[in-house]
Amino acid sequence: MTTETKPGVREVQADDIAAKVAELCQTATHVLPEDVVAGLKRAEQTEKSPLGKQVLIEILENVDIAKREMIPLCQDTGTTVVMVDIGQDVHIVGGDLHEAINRGVSKGYTEGYLRASMVAHPFSSRVNTKDNTPAVVHTEIVPGDEFRITVVPKGGGCENMSRLQIMLPSRGKEGITEVVLRTIEESGGNPCPPLVVGVGVGGSSEYCMLLAKKAITRPVGQQSDDPETAEFERELLTKVNALGVGPQAVGGSNTAIAVNIETYPTHITSLPVAVNLQCHSARSKSATL
Repeated sequence: MTTETKPGVREVQADDIAAKVAELCQTATHVLPEDVVAGLKRAEQTEKSPLGKQVLIEILENVDIAKREMIPLCQDTGTTVVMVDIGQDVHIVGGDLHEAINRGVSKGYTEGYLRASMVAHPFSSRVNTKDNTPAVVHTEIVPGDEFRITVVPKGGGCENMSRLQIMLPSRGKEGITEVVLRTIEESGGNPCPPLVVGVGVGGSSEYCMLLAKKAITRPVGQQSDDPETAEFERELLTKVNALGVGPQAVGGSNTAIAVNIETYPTHITSLPVAVNLQCHSARSKSATL
């Protein structure tokens, strides 16, 4: 529910945010986005390895069962990463934004019987928080009065394969390619390929990692708006698939269904490169309030 206040300002209720997050948590873990399904189907049709092809057939069967029975695509229902675009003309009322998001995550995971994977005191007692809170929340202020939420249940197997490297600018595309290929080759079957490969280039160390995470949420098949970056994405996808890791690392011609690159200007002395891998169960759901 939203209400109008003074001209140009729109109110969004914290309770509505919590309810929508709860809904997105459950939908995202049960229903794979159509762009990802289409990418997996293309992979199955083009896979040259008989074993790899069979793996893809079984992955697609799992997708159908999860949607039909409304059960999780994977037992690892992930760290709940929540990306929020907040219009500068939006006013959140009735509570704190982060509290509302975590309330929604708690409701979505407990009522949806989703696995709780978050532990407090990560370097010592590692006590499970029981409801998958807290979420990892990224907010961005954008023009207008739109309030958009994207929920990404990020599995541990693929997240554990993340990599950040700060290189000298002279390394250029060759250095970026080396980092991406080495990351995927050394990861083997841990991230559950075929993958969506998110690559962040530029910015600072922490922003580069966020760029890579944002890159995995871009729809499969939608390339960068920048022609040079789009061409680099195509080149990298070809080279990634030439590694032969294949579906679930059994060997094959489809190690990834997409390589998405997000860039940002950077310092004259630096070339930050981040790689964030997303498994074949590339789960994410968005909604606008």
